[in-house]
Amino acid sequence: MSDPSPARRLPAGFTAPWLMVLLPAVYSLMDAALVARGAPPWQTLLSVLAAVALLWRRRFPVTVLLLTMPGSYLDDIWLAPITAVYTVAAERPHSRVVIPCASLFALVEFFHWPLSEQSFEPTRDTALYAIQSVMLAAGPAATGLLSRTRRELAARLDELTRGQARESRLLADRVLSEERGRLAREMHDVVSHQVSLISIQAGALQVSTTDPAASGAAATIRELSVRTLEELRQMVGVLRAGGPRTGAPLAPQPRLADLPRLIEESGLAADTELAPGDRPWPEAVERAAYRTVQEALTNITKYAPQAAVHVRIRARGRRLRVEVRNDAPPVRPDRILPGGGHGLVGLRERAQLLGGSLDAGPTADGGFEVRADLPAPSS
Repeated sequence: MSDPSPARRLPAGFTAPWLMVLLPAVYSLMDAALVARGAPPWQTLLSVLAAVALLWRRRFPVTVLLLTMPGSYLDDIWLAPITAVYTVAAERPHSRVVIPCASLFALVEFFHWPLSEQSFEPTRDTALYAIQSVMLAAGPAATGLLSRTRRELAARLDELTRGQARESRLLADRVLSEERGRLAREMHDVVSHQVSLISIQAGALQVSTTDPAASGAAATIRELSVRTLEELRQMVGVLRAGGPRTGAPLAPQPRLADLPRLIEESGLAADTELAPGDRPWPEAVERAAYRTVQEALTNITKYAPQAAVHVRIRARGRRLRVEVRNDAPPVRPDRILPGGGHGLVGLRERAQLLGGSLDAGPTADGGFEVRADLPAPSS
């Protein structure tokens, strides 16, 4: 069920602060004009003074109430003193202030000018009029106290809501910190251990072999392992610290100039065309292009290591087009390294964050193509 309260709310213009200050003075002037018909000018002046004084009722509520009493006593006006009693109760909600002010209005209303002997006679009419005077003063006082209580409860509720939101954020940060710590331990204990073994075995192979090709491959494996360990160590430090450190990059960030080395180290038969143009590209665009080529070459190494590879990087206006395609492999590898498809998902998210797009899928000749459009932001 939807909340019907918004439909009953007044438009914002009807609750503007200046209107809430001006409106009581206007209807009190109307009350004074109706009551003061045929009255002497000085009585009318007192009633007008009581209405105009309401403009300062929130700043000086008790003083304004006292200024409305002469008009109430001599001219029998109601709206100005009722508004003043309400304001005293709403702005000065202390019994030692509200009770005397409300009692003063009740007495002024009961013993209003001109005094009559009937006011002191113990009759039913006198008792009813006394009750009316008390209720006339108690009603706005109670309403003012209720309005003040409502505002305090609303402020307390808002404070509690902010406190709960703050506690929720702290709890979420704590859970995230614990998850980061668990992930850092897993990366250090499992991945780091395995990569270290790869590096050690590659070093041993490099020393023991007499085949130059095998020695070169072992050196490349060892170099990549050491570089991976360094990046992994920095990533573990970031995870334990709860986020990236300001001013301290995770590692030397790859650029387009590093692509020839990446392609060469992949060991694939790649046909390259690197034409990013003469203009400087933002670091985020160059990093996204590098990671796109890196992920595509990694997938080709896993699924089609003997296929021909085509790498194209071209500048098209303010957009950088990255294309990595492999032909149909002559043979399928007997053993395919495991993969969950998260690399392409991450690349697509990276491209979307830059305002671009990434498409990946099989080609008509049985190969596979990854194509990314990376726009440079307007300067």
